Amino acid sequence: MKRNRLIKATALAASASIALAFASCGAIDSTPAGTSETQTETEAAETTSATAATTTNESYETTEETESTQKPVITEGDITINGEIDSSADSEHAVEVSGETEEYSNVKISKTGDSDSGDEADFYGDNAAVFATDGATLTLTNVVVSTDGTHANGVFSYGEGTTVNISDSVITTDGNCSGGLMTTGGGTMNASNLNIHTTGNSSAAIRSDRGGGTVNVTGGQYVTDGRGSPAVYSTADITVSDAVLQSTVSEGIVVEGRNSVTLNNVTLIADNNQKNSDKSSVYKAVMIYQSMSGDAKEGRASFTMTGGSITNANGDVFYVNNTVTTIVLEDVEIINQDQDGVFLRAEAAGWGSEGSNGGKVDLYLTNQTLEGDIAVDDISYLNMYLTSGTTYEGAINADNEGTIYVEIGKGSKWTLTGDSYITSLTCDADAIDLNGHTLYINGVAYTQGSAQTGEAVEFPVSSSGHGGNSDGEPGEPPDGGGGSHGEHGDPPPKP
Repeated sequence: MKRNRLIKATALAASASIALAFASCGAIDSTPAGTSETQTETEAAETTSATAATTTNESYETTEETESTQKPVITEGDITINGEIDSSADSEHAVEVSGETEEYSNVKISKTGDSDSGDEADFYGDNAAVFATDGATLTLTNVVVSTDGTHANGVFSYGEGTTVNISDSVITTDGNCSGGLMTTGGGTMNASNLNIHTTGNSSAAIRSDRGGGTVNVTGGQYVTDGRGSPAVYSTADITVSDAVLQSTVSEGIVVEGRNSVTLNNVTLIADNNQKNSDKSSVYKAVMIYQSMSGDAKEGRASFTMTGGSITNANGDVFYVNNTVTTIVLEDVEIINQDQDGVFLRAEAAGWGSEGSNGGKVDLYLTNQTLEGDIAVDDISYLNMYLTSGTTYEGAINADNEGTIYVEIGKGSKWTLTGDSYITSLTCDADAIDLNGHTLYINGVAYTQGSAQTGEAVEFPVSSSGHGGNSDGEPGEPPDGGGGSHGEHGDPPPKP
């Protein structure tokens, strides 16, 4: 059955509220393990971002400057509105499509009201403005979606076989725990040329939760102003291409558990300047971790970026904790405006079991020009591969704590900016410029101009099952696309 609705309609009632075990809000830097994700329901409701009003205009000005060579960002004024759909009742939807094929275009969809169950909202779409489920196919073109309420996500795709296609549209959310695009339970979200702006806490522009799914985003601008609100929060397989992602308070990208983010020709701008808890003292642009909340299955995470740029205003560029991950960078411009921040930090923090909750990283750099130190603590591990003319300037493991292997391919080079300590090295004779510093390999000083042959680090597998491949061997770089792993955290059964 296919329908095209352009008239004002009343909201559809949502499913009855269900008592669940967690209180998820899709943010990071969480309360102690065992609560969901990263911020309690009470805290989220009471701490609307104080910076939103003062940063919104500034954030858009910054984004417009960086996007001069990209397609102009669509605005509400660009969309002809022929009808309106609204809902003001708690736990209801303005648009709900269940098991059918429907299309909406040139409508304004407004949602106020709250959800009294964070899990119903975060896992199952309660109180979302637009909700698709039960294998539905929903197409949205030239729509304006706005929400103002707690747990009021903009557009939500839930469940295996459910697909939402949205293009040339604007989404704004003003409440806490209110993402722009939300995907859970194995749903699919395909988005093109959107302008999304969220101002609440725990309100990622592109967001997923238990059960994950597949999210494909092309073009547009995605800006967040709230605490615990990265531009992208992934417990799914999320691919973004030819877009601008900007966070003015939080991390730019967060990947949790056995999930992935793939960026193609993306401009990422992050200014993480507020914390949600004391689990980590580090500010960062990209965070890869496992919260142990149950919202994402444990195992190897993936972050892949080709082309584009990362601009980090505060702290570190990459931060890895309590998980194993593959990071692949190819021809990415990386600008860290914080001279005290490092390029990559792998360390223990407040998530996971003490003694086994470090970061375990396979880092692949292809055709990269990179500056910045790398810090690896005493329970963390790194395999670092420089290929295809990559040049790296920095110090690795200056504190002499972690376990690290470096492999430098033909035509690539590492120039030291400080004394460095690694466990093993593979390189040609001309691959390293000591630059007046000392490189120690397993405690022995490296001699300038000597070739080396070493072995990659095997990551130990923790008793909880996270921390590497089942055999502990280093991982291979992904073969493109950040494809579906089928290993997201499963949502509880829905009655």
